[in-house]
Amino acid sequence: MSKVFSTSLRCRLPVLLFFFQGALLVLFALFVTYDEHTDAASQPPDADPSANQLYAIFSLFQDIQLMLLVGLGLLLAFMKGYGISAVAYNFLMANFATQWALIVQGFVYHYHQGKIHLGLYNILTAEFAAVTVLISAGAILGHTSSLQLLLMALCEVPLYVACEWLTVSHFRVVDIGGTITLHIFACYFGLGVSLALYRPGLQEGHPKAVPSYLSDFLSLVGTIILWVFWPSFIAALIRQGDAQHRAVLHTWITLSASALTSFATSSLLDKKGKLTLGHLQNATLAGGVAIGAVADMAITPTGAFAMGILSALACILGFQYMTPFLASKIRLQDHCGIHNLHGLPGIIGAMGGIAAILLIPDENYGLQLYQVFPPRAPPLDNTTMAEAASTGQELGRTASRQALYQVAGLGSSFIISLAGGFLTGLVLRLPFLGQPPDDLCFDDSLYFKIPRLTEALHAGPSHEDLQMPLKDHDYQLQDSTVQMSANL
Repeated sequence: MSKVFSTSLRCRLPVLLFFFQGALLVLFALFVTYDEHTDAASQPPDADPSANQLYAIFSLFQDIQLMLLVGLGLLLAFMKGYGISAVAYNFLMANFATQWALIVQGFVYHYHQGKIHLGLYNILTAEFAAVTVLISAGAILGHTSSLQLLLMALCEVPLYVACEWLTVSHFRVVDIGGTITLHIFACYFGLGVSLALYRPGLQEGHPKAVPSYLSDFLSLVGTIILWVFWPSFIAALIRQGDAQHRAVLHTWITLSASALTSFATSSLLDKKGKLTLGHLQNATLAGGVAIGAVADMAITPTGAFAMGILSALACILGFQYMTPFLASKIRLQDHCGIHNLHGLPGIIGAMGGIAAILLIPDENYGLQLYQVFPPRAPPLDNTTMAEAASTGQELGRTASRQALYQVAGLGSSFIISLAGGFLTGLVLRLPFLGQPPDDLCFDDSLYFKIPRLTEALHAGPSHEDLQMPLKDHDYQLQDSTVQMSANL
């Protein structure tokens, strides 16, 4: 039996966070300044305040803040003994990863004349990078420490930015809602980490890695919050106009189709026709994952409707059949089911984007074809052609060639994320990172001071209680009590 290292983070967590904040403070002092929308000294005398970028994106920015910190946090709080940890760690990782992404993305995309030019748009794109971390964490949530989660964020953000640059800037993949660059990357990065952190002792599950009445309710509320604000997430980075309008329309149609399909399929798969909350918490959002690759394309409302149905079906069938298969055959532990919500719908969306590029006539876009597909725009003159050649950017692509680049982007995101996640997982196995032993996993009281009233209502023994042999009948008694209350 391997040595059990101390799970106390009294020194390790403060040292990491204070060092990180100190390092970023120095980097901000040396390299960060205002951009043209925030620098008062650079404004012309006749500047129109209403034309500031703030008024175009602030409402979308607020929607995404609510999605990340409230919606996603509650969605992850479905385990009966790990709700506080899920919400708190989601909050911690979101801030940590966003700050780190501001610097990494700043040097890659916003570095001019020796400075990173910072505005609200930078924070918006940095939060997209943070989303990848929050999704990836779902695969290992409950059996990792906060140190491991933060170290994962430290490794994942630069790799995400590099993969995004390769996919979007080099291959010029069209993926306005992040289906390929965000959801697929985050999913397979998280699964790669999970493979490296495989815990044989958790192969048969854990008594606290299951939902309770209250935790399932909170998770369902989180799902609904995500569902409501998902169109903002998709449309945030799209140019204003008809493309952004199509994206919002397609996203709502897809999400609505996913919702009804989820209820129907979940009921159909149960012998008594009862609904499984885990299906509803995830599959109702599956269409939102898939639509990102085609949101601004002219796929028609019918295409959006079909994508919502297919995505929800794939998500639920993945929970029903693929998750048990991967757990038993590949030893893949995916506690939050990110493969079913982000991986499978993401692949459907990516393939849908390839089909849309090949099948939808150019005439359907009118004068907006090159706004939706910038790489297909022909060079205007020899100067433009020379500039494009010097940067390695190809212009004047045909639809079939653009489709090939979409395939290349999908393959790159899959391979880079899976390999990068596995290597990151090997680093996270270092013993001084405070990984909890199997019997103390999925327990809020291991890393948090739980109020006395909460301890009385806690859906399982604390880690102090686990010094005594675990009594399965305690959980069975509680589950029976909940079931009796529901029947009454």
